[in-house]
Amino acid sequence: MLWKRARRPLAIGTLALFWLLAAGWLTAPLLLLAQPRWRTDAPARFAPRTAIIMLGGGTIYNDDHVLVPPHDVLTRITASAENYAACKRTAATCHVIVSGGNPQRHRATEADTYLPYLLRQQVPRADIVLENSSRTTYENARNVSAILDGSRYDSLILVTSAYQMPRALLDFHRFGLAPQPMISNARRARLGVLPRYDNLVTAEIALHELIGIAQFHVYRAIGWF
Repeated sequence: MLWKRARRPLAIGTLALFWLLAAGWLTAPLLLLAQPRWRTDAPARFAPRTAIIMLGGGTIYNDDHVLVPPHDVLTRITASAENYAACKRTAATCHVIVSGGNPQRHRATEADTYLPYLLRQQVPRADIVLENSSRTTYENARNVSAILDGSRYDSLILVTSAYQMPRALLDFHRFGLAPQPMISNARRARLGVLPRYDNLVTAEIALHELIGIAQFHVYRAIGWF
C-alpha cells in the first residue's frame, strides 16, 4: 500500500529532476560549483626548464570505429601545443608530459591515442613524455610526480578543462607540486524549455567532479591520501 501511494510522487519527482537537468536549470548551478570562474587570458610563465602537463580525458570511437580523442581533449592538445610553441621561444628546455592510461579498456591508452595529434601540431617526439598507466586524476598526479622526481624543472604548467582543474590541483598539491593552471576549455549549460542531451552529459561531468573533490577530502581525513 505504501509503495502504491509513493509511486506517483516518485515518478513525478524523477521526471521533474530529469527535466531540470536536461533543460539546464539544475545543471547550471552544479557546473558553477564544479567549475569556478578561471582566468583564461593569463599568460603562462615559462622558465629555462619547463614541463607542460596535459591530463587525459578519455577516448571515443568515431563513425569509422577509429579511436580518437573527444572534443574536450582536442582543446587540451591544442592548448598544450600552443604553450609548447610559446615556451620554445623563451626557454631552453620544454617538455610535454601526456598523462592518461586506459580506464575505458579501449584498444589503446589515452596518452598513446593523443600522441599523433601532438605531433601534427609540431610538438617533436623527443620533447613528449608519455605516462600511460594512470586511470584517475589522482593517479595522474601520482604518476607524473614520479616522472618529475629528480627532474630539475623550474616551471610546471597544468593543462586541462576548467571542470577538472580544481580536483587536479588538489591531487597535484597532495604530491608537493604546484603547477600553474592553464584552462583549455570550459563547459556551459544551455538553459531552455526543451531537454538537451548535452546538458545531461555536462551534469554528469559536474557531479563526477564534485563527488571526486568530496572523496579527496574524506580520504585525506582518514589517512588514505
